[in-house]
Amino acid sequence: MEPGEKHSQQIRQVLLFFVFLGGSLVCSEPWRYSVAEELEIGSFIANIVKDSGLSVEDLVARGVRVIFDDYKPYLQLDQQSGNLLLNEQLDREALCHLTEPCILHFQVLFENPLQFFRAELWVKDINDHIPTFLDKHILLKISESTAPGTSFQMDSAQDLDVGKNGVQNYTLSPNPYFRLKVQDSDDGRKYPELLLDQSLDREKEPELKLKLTALDGGSPPRSGTTLVRVLVLDINDNAPEFERPVYEVQVPENSPVDSLVVRVSATDLDAGIYGELSYSFSHVSTDIRKTFEIHPISGEIHLKALLDFELIQSYTINIQATDGGSLSGKSAILVQVVDVNDNPPEILMTSLTSPIPENSSPEMVVAVFSLRDQDAGNNGRMVCSIQDDLPFLLRPTFKNFYTLVTNGALDRESQAEYNITITVSDLGTPRLQTQHTITVTVSDVNDNAPAFSQTTYTLRVRENNSPALHIGTVSATDRDAGANAQVTYSLLPPRDPQLPLASLVSINADNGQLFALRSLDYEALQAFEVRVGAADRGSPALSSQALVRVLVLDDNDNAPFVLYPLQNGSAPCTELVPRAAEAGYLVTKVVAVDGDSGQNAWLSFQLLKATEPGLFGVWAHNGEVRTARLLSERDAVRHRLLVLVKDNGEPPLSASVTLHVLLVDGFSQPYLPLPDVAAAEARADPLTVYLVIALASVSSLFLCSALAFVAVRLCRRSGAASGGGCAVPEGHFPGHLVDVSGAGTLSQSYQYEVCLTGGSGTSEFKFLKPAIPNLPPQECKMEESHTFKNSMEFI
Repeated sequence: MEPGEKHSQQIRQVLLFFVFLGGSLVCSEPWRYSVAEELEIGSFIANIVKDSGLSVEDLVARGVRVIFDDYKPYLQLDQQSGNLLLNEQLDREALCHLTEPCILHFQVLFENPLQFFRAELWVKDINDHIPTFLDKHILLKISESTAPGTSFQMDSAQDLDVGKNGVQNYTLSPNPYFRLKVQDSDDGRKYPELLLDQSLDREKEPELKLKLTALDGGSPPRSGTTLVRVLVLDINDNAPEFERPVYEVQVPENSPVDSLVVRVSATDLDAGIYGELSYSFSHVSTDIRKTFEIHPISGEIHLKALLDFELIQSYTINIQATDGGSLSGKSAILVQVVDVNDNPPEILMTSLTSPIPENSSPEMVVAVFSLRDQDAGNNGRMVCSIQDDLPFLLRPTFKNFYTLVTNGALDRESQAEYNITITVSDLGTPRLQTQHTITVTVSDVNDNAPAFSQTTYTLRVRENNSPALHIGTVSATDRDAGANAQVTYSLLPPRDPQLPLASLVSINADNGQLFALRSLDYEALQAFEVRVGAADRGSPALSSQALVRVLVLDDNDNAPFVLYPLQNGSAPCTELVPRAAEAGYLVTKVVAVDGDSGQNAWLSFQLLKATEPGLFGVWAHNGEVRTARLLSERDAVRHRLLVLVKDNGEPPLSASVTLHVLLVDGFSQPYLPLPDVAAAEARADPLTVYLVIALASVSSLFLCSALAFVAVRLCRRSGAASGGGCAVPEGHFPGHLVDVSGAGTLSQSYQYEVCLTGGSGTSEFKFLKPAIPNLPPQECKMEESHTFKNSMEFI
């Protein structure tokens, strides 16, 4: 088998497959409806509900459409009743010309499920046109030698109506020479012939004027007339004869205007004027006269207008050759129009569904369209295709209808829009191609949950922050679109129910910003975890969650605290150092802590002030106080050291502690309070000094009074016995009286007035009210009272 024959057989097999596949969706018997032309718009034609056996609800649900073969909306379908109504006035002559019957083919398309019903609309003719002669004046030249019974063929009248409404009869005005005979042509039309009843006599009557009337068969009948002028000529006994009775030619439809179609030729045996021939058309239609023209002398027929195979495939042209004696010979030309591939395929979209959901079921109908090519043969055969890399498939249905269906899963997140190019090419030479691009968008379905940019976020915030401080942002994206991609953030319940999450942080539901609700304290809470949820607004809503670790950064907000030596005792702590101690002897160690962490808690120690610089030193890192050199006898006994404890924060915070060091020869030496310490404390607190002085004065006065009282009693007894006076002893009171921490007879807080009574009666002390009110208790420290001497003189 040749390759060309094998290719043709494959094409026929594909076409047969399409026909069988479409036939399964189409009703076998067409519906037939009829309508008279010129009927008013909106006139009732038929009811599809009755013919299809469906209900009115089915029409709406199944998406019914009416599609004519030429894609013109001659009819409209009332979806509510199923009535087919006339959409425009029909002109049978414009639709079908002289073709009878005039049938308009159309299909009734049900989209869901897909089903076709074939139908025909028969347009009936009405008598709306009058017969018309192409020539208003007809000239006949008849020789006087013409024998009776001779017939003269006349041009037929043209009537656009058909059937009984077309031309049915002709009449001739009364005259003694001619009568009328009506003949039938091969195409079924009637044409008149004039029959000569008696010989003409040019000398008696050289010219005759006759009225020819054409009548149609309408009710009432319509008519048209023409004037026939008969000129009586001299005798001419030979009529012209053509070379062939029928000329057959083929003309391509793309032939230019004025192209030569054919040249005809006839001969006449007569000579002179009777041998001179004139060529003309004989009773031809208006279309032929518009398309062709004949040269009266040469007999050449040229194109007067372009041919169109899609409109008219062939022409039959009747011609005649008339000599100078009005004798004529007849012939016919059969012109076959040869099709040329000059019409590209046409694509008509019937329906298009866009957008389609991304979870559409397989083989969902996306579009329905039809193809048309007005050429014939291979020029009119078409091949339809789309791109190969798309999840769509073309399926032929009925006739030249195709459906575009889904052929795979759709994912809007991968591709939200498809530009589908439908390519249709015919099989002519050269091939013509038409492309039509449709855009199918994929609508979103909530099939993607929000996704955080991180599964775990770590946020750092410094303690002592201001409330409502923005500490960070979490972000989640959703690949869906619209409401399905709108993310709302929320805080999820903590895993630790003891964590007061509601008072610690909050989140902006729209943008995921996290805020600290109150000031954080690193010393109370170093870190905590928050679970954040992100949910979209789809139905049903999808969500995800992320873990947020919040680390509280330490701020230097705690000063160092000295644990040893204690600074809140009633008496300072004194460290004893033997004079025999060597250099580097550990005197004591300052112990301090800092509530902060990191470098804010790194403590360093520094000796700010010492009684004798250079004798003691403090190690900067551990707070150990050690002797810097050997002790000597010249060194003071008592030493006061001021140690500074400082952290490494920014800015640094510090605390100070005072150390008292006593140099002893041995650890058995009694410890005495430091006078300089008492003096320093007295300077630091003047009120305490004043109280101590007052207490010492009151105590001294009391002792002096008591001694004077005893002396007076003794003197009186001695005087009573000896009758002499009493000598009051003179001298100083001992100066070693010491007040130990206010633990004496009188309290430090009070001062009393003492009155010594004298006389012959018994002597006694009289205690009066306090002269000084109670004062706030002061922190007492052990100190040494200065030695003083009291001398009192009694009068």
